[in-house]
Amino acid sequence: MATSLRSRAEALAAQLIFGLPEPARRLIAGRPIRLDGQELALDAQLLLRLQQLNRVSMSAGTPEVARQRILDSGPLVSGKPIEPVRTEEIVIPAEHGPVPATLYVPEGLPSPSPLLVFFHGGGWVVGSRASHDNTARYFAKHAGVRVLSVEYRLAPEHPFPAATEDAVAAFGYAHAKAADLGVDPDRIAVGGDSAGGNLAAVTAQVTTARGGPAPAFQLLLYPGVDASTRRRSRELFASGFFLTDADMTWFIDHYAPAGVDRTDTRLSPLLAEDFTGLPPAYVATAGFDPLRDEGEAYAAKLRDAGVPVTLSRQRDLIHGYVNFLGVGRRFREATSEAAGALRVGLRA
Repeated sequence: MATSLRSRAEALAAQLIFGLPEPARRLIAGRPIRLDGQELALDAQLLLRLQQLNRVSMSAGTPEVARQRILDSGPLVSGKPIEPVRTEEIVIPAEHGPVPATLYVPEGLPSPSPLLVFFHGGGWVVGSRASHDNTARYFAKHAGVRVLSVEYRLAPEHPFPAATEDAVAAFGYAHAKAADLGVDPDRIAVGGDSAGGNLAAVTAQVTTARGGPAPAFQLLLYPGVDASTRRRSRELFASGFFLTDADMTWFIDHYAPAGVDRTDTRLSPLLAEDFTGLPPAYVATAGFDPLRDEGEAYAAKLRDAGVPVTLSRQRDLIHGYVNFLGVGRRFREATSEAAGALRVGLRA
């Protein structure tokens, strides 16, 4: 109860701060941050300032502590539940056991409709359907699609390739049960943010390589696609921009511990040799994000293979922006662009 009250109080304080006139918000945020030819959005800088004041860290402590911290901080940034969107609990059968999922259906959406099979971010260690509830609601309502949000297994309890296995099983279920879900089987996309973007990309590769059925579209939001090397953006934005270098090391060490081949394309899909025939994609990166360069390299490989792809660098934003829908305007603007790309990508 105390944690819940504190979270609500922090959320109210954040709303009040983000509602202040721009000069007051700038005073709290500090001088503009410019790096690599980019200027950080005031909304993003203000959110980082609040994060610093509240000493929020994704990777501090045990996985259990980190997961609870993510849930507790949700009200601070995600906003009120987006309505009207109906939800239904789904159980996806898989080899290891059932995989829980939630189906989101915006009011008035006819059947059959397009579907987004969505995988939440969180480094394969934290995050959940609950932490990404409003993100799923946003895509359902603003892209005009059903959304199946998947509760895949998390590390370290279930290390690589458990999450990948669940993701592929979830897509297979969605396609096989399309009629039951009210879905057009030819208009099913996969998508996700960060680690979820990784799972979406891997699912598209695996299903395409085995001859289908495969997704009709990929929505890859600042995806992690190469665990085998460090790129320039990881050095540039190693600390101070929400996702840190320390966070990334903590996540990958839990998901792919010693003994795992980090060049395995089910973990590092950027290293796949053949991108031919993959589904069209929208790839979004954030300018101030350690994952920026590998996401953009992935878009380049898709383009080089003749895959229709839209690469959108949100130059003034930070990692995680599709979860920050309840504060400021800039995060919603970027997420709205992604929703629009999804709507167009799944248009019959």
